[in-house]
Amino acid sequence: MSNSADTPSGPGRTTRWRPVRVLTLAVFALAGLIFVTSFNTAKGTNIRTDASLLRLSDLIEERSHKNAGLDESTSALRTQVDALAARDDGSTRAEDEKLAALEASAGTSELSGAGLTVTLNDAPPNARAAPGYPEPQANDLVIHQQDLQAVVNALWHGGAQGIRVMDQRLISTSAVRCVGNTLILQGRVYSPPYKITAVGDRDALTKALADSPALQNYQLYVKAYGLGWKVDEHKKVTLPGYSGTVDLHYAQPAG
Repeated sequence: MSNSADTPSGPGRTTRWRPVRVLTLAVFALAGLIFVTSFNTAKGTNIRTDASLLRLSDLIEERSHKNAGLDESTSALRTQVDALAARDDGSTRAEDEKLAALEASAGTSELSGAGLTVTLNDAPPNARAAPGYPEPQANDLVIHQQDLQAVVNALWHGGAQGIRVMDQRLISTSAVRCVGNTLILQGRVYSPPYKITAVGDRDALTKALADSPALQNYQLYVKAYGLGWKVDEHKKVTLPGYSGTVDLHYAQPAG
């Protein structure tokens, strides 16, 4: 039996907070805070899913279809306005010819002539390296923004009078941009294969494609991993006029 000096005292004793006990309480408090925060964030939903990304993808697709419909409505209204203007503007023939030339330069009027179409596509899902080449990485097997831009720039350099990417006419303010493996062009979303059509001298356009250093590099990936590359020539092809807005939102004309 222990003596009184070794026996815990009665009701008047003081409690010592051991470091282990303090740490345990802190862990429980932190766990409770995380639980409350997670609950408030999830609002009763499963936060370990890709549902938010899927909803974002659906939203992009929905907006793309909506923009396509608005483009068609804008094009129809522009046709009506042009018809009324041609009937009632009272301009001279010289003024009409000058306006037509400006519209052609701006890309807002239909354009027909000889030309060609370049088609770019991702490599097949089961693509393997050709003999003598290293095994591909994921980025080696898909079309990138710079590939599309290289084709467009080469065609302009080859004297293209007009260019259409997918079903949209390019103008001076058009931006060819990719997010992931999709093309976003003037508010609409596209997936490969990508078709770029140009009106112009076919020999000059073909030479410009062959002379482009960026496309020469692309051809190495075509040979090594099977990226898609196809050029079709046309005796006559028609490009639609650009039907979207021409307002500048982030720049001002030089005065």
